[in-house]
Amino acid sequence: MTDTALLVMDVQNMIVQRVGDAGYLPRLARAVGAARAAGVPVMYVVVGFRPGDTDYHPDNRIFSHDRGFADAGPAADVHADVAPREGEPVITKKRISGFAGSDLELVLRSNGIRRLVLAGVATSGVVLSTLRQAADLDYRLTVLSDGCHDFDDEVHRVLMEKVFPMQADVVTVDEWAGGGR
Repeated sequence: MTDTALLVMDVQNMIVQRVGDAGYLPRLARAVGAARAAGVPVMYVVVGFRPGDTDYHPDNRIFSHDRGFADAGPAADVHADVAPREGEPVITKKRISGFAGSDLELVLRSNGIRRLVLAGVATSGVVLSTLRQAADLDYRLTVLSDGCHDFDDEVHRVLMEKVFPMQADVVTVDEWAGGGR
């Protein structure tokens, strides 16, 4: 049993449709395939809310205006190119970090996971927030630089080159899939 898991975060249809990089999903699919082939668990983190306004807060600038995540329809599903297989956990979070309002830590601990490989949309959102919290929880971290996407290229670059290396190994999907696991 491995102590590593690949977290695929916020790669939901309504988010991914705004990604302008046509190579993003194929790269991420390579990472998912490599993880599965190596026996590394793939876990999915998605944002989702209850119908109605019971877990939205009007002071939250990001989620107070976007009620689309309360709909459990196709827009909120993980994109088909990287969709979970039966038995792969899908963890629903309520804010930006994968840990916020979710049972992610419980699922990780229950599976003996101590090392996380992070990928997802957006680099400055779920990836940054999850990385910071995971580092504070003493997980060993790897970030797939081209397995993450941000809607601001400069923010992505600064995070990958200056911020994330202080707490994580930053590698490409090909480097990781080629044996850097």
